Amino acid sequence: MPLEMNRDVFITCAVTGSGSTQDKSPHVPRSPKDIAQSAIAAAKAGAAVVHCHVRDPETGVPSRDLKLYREVTDRIRDAEVDVVLNLTAGMGGDIVFGSSAAPLPVADGTDMIGAEERVAHIAECLPEICTLDCGTMNFAEADYVMTNTPGMLTAMGTMMTQLGVKPEIEAFDTGHLWYAKQLVKDGVLDSPALVQLCMGVPWGAPDDLNTFMAMVNNVPDDWTFSAFGLGRNQMPYVAASVLAGGNVRVGLEDNLMLDRGVLATNADLVTRSVEIIERLGAKVIGPEMVREKLGLTKRAPRG
Repeated sequence: MPLEMNRDVFITCAVTGSGSTQDKSPHVPRSPKDIAQSAIAAAKAGAAVVHCHVRDPETGVPSRDLKLYREVTDRIRDAEVDVVLNLTAGMGGDIVFGSSAAPLPVADGTDMIGAEERVAHIAECLPEICTLDCGTMNFAEADYVMTNTPGMLTAMGTMMTQLGVKPEIEAFDTGHLWYAKQLVKDGVLDSPALVQLCMGVPWGAPDDLNTFMAMVNNVPDDWTFSAFGLGRNQMPYVAASVLAGGNVRVGLEDNLMLDRGVLATNADLVTRSVEIIERLGAKVIGPEMVREKLGLTKRAPRG
């Protein structure tokens, strides 16, 4: 296939995530203040979009606390630097089953809530973008299933669309893209859509280039896509995504290291990705151009 490189690239920084990384690096932000400051530093380094989860400020454990989301949102919007805010809506769909001999009742660690509660912080904070994990899959970090049924995705996607928040479709495998196209066909999501290709997350799509191009080739031509790889493959996927016509995501959610033995900050990872993109001959675009490209509505700080 011909090379159709993206010449105008936006960078998303995934600031903290919901993985158990809080004790693996001192740079993984925990408190709303630290998460916001890290997001702002990433924006100053060149990220047009910041993708945020929240954590318990004391333990670093991932949280769904609406007050924490509100504080992060307000701090970012009150900052002098402009950036597109992307909040996760991925939590609240985890099932931890019992043993293989007795899978029911479900075990401790299960976090299953309804669609309205899963997007309550989206309705409260009205970010420009929020994520929609478009499928169910096993996760290797622990013995649990990330559960997103067709009915749940239809309900959540409808709420997001009605709120005027653009869903970023998180696709962990080709079937997730298949269902995302069905959601657009059904009128649940608007077209053209925004997609994040999540590569190398066990047990979703592996991060080899053949699988990546299969994912890319399943994205409709008029949609916008971005991609990321985990760990040491984060920076190679910056180049791969740009060369395949996409945008890029970096950040401590997906990778803690800048180089072997060197822990990164979010700003470090953004700076490195800017260097790669520009060395490829592409341009890094800012939040205003992203809003124009994606049809986003910027929200003002609370008065």
